[in-house]
Amino acid sequence: MAFSMSEELLPVFAPIIVYWIGAAIYQVTLCTMEQYRLFTQEEEETQNLATRSQVLVGVLVNQAMQMGLAMLMFMSGGLVPAGSSTARSPSLIRVVGQMAVATLLMDCWEYFWHRWTHENKFLYKHVHAMHHHMVVPYTYGSQYIHPVDAIMGEILGGFVVILVCGMSPRTAAVFFSLLTLKGLDDHCGMWFPNHPIHRWMTNNAAFHALHHQHVGTKSNYSVHYLATWDLLLGTYLPVSVEPRKDGGYQLQTAKDE
Repeated sequence: MAFSMSEELLPVFAPIIVYWIGAAIYQVTLCTMEQYRLFTQEEEETQNLATRSQVLVGVLVNQAMQMGLAMLMFMSGGLVPAGSSTARSPSLIRVVGQMAVATLLMDCWEYFWHRWTHENKFLYKHVHAMHHHMVVPYTYGSQYIHPVDAIMGEILGGFVVILVCGMSPRTAAVFFSLLTLKGLDDHCGMWFPNHPIHRWMTNNAAFHALHHQHVGTKSNYSVHYLATWDLLLGTYLPVSVEPRKDGGYQLQTAKDE
């Protein structure tokens, strides 16, 4: 029974462990490799409306709430889909298929919720504006979000994905850990020219950093790996990354030209 319980709680704790390990690595990189910065230290200090300590506390509170809700669901059996017994591991093909479908579902869910929180004045003012207090993003602020954002965007969306795709706890743990890593990278405030995601994917650190800037706040709503709905619905704002004269990089859009 104890082993079964730990299996069911993997999707709760694994992404949080990954979050803080990944955040620490990015933070060390930010402090020691200034040449990869998208924003200067001065820009962070003058533009951000929340201090780093406020962000840290906000993330810890948010994660504690998410852990509590997710533990209740998993321990009650509410997130164990029929036929997803942990006694028999699913095939690799099944796992890959589940994760592919889950990525598409999360892409859709997050886009429309995220877009609504920007276009509805009440939701933006009282809910989503909290996350945009980081005009200049940094990694461990990835989950600095309002509880309503956490419940509607992350928790409820994640529950739907698990149930629809029939994921086992292990598969769900891997899937949400990968989403966590992508969220950290999106908010890292750095640009690595040879990073495969930065170089080849539309939805990358520059794409999301632009969304945090005032010029991009009504565009680039996509979260995680894809930019599908931004491209389909005309909310995609192209961005390029150019070297900064005094070192590092800076964002460039057609609106800046």
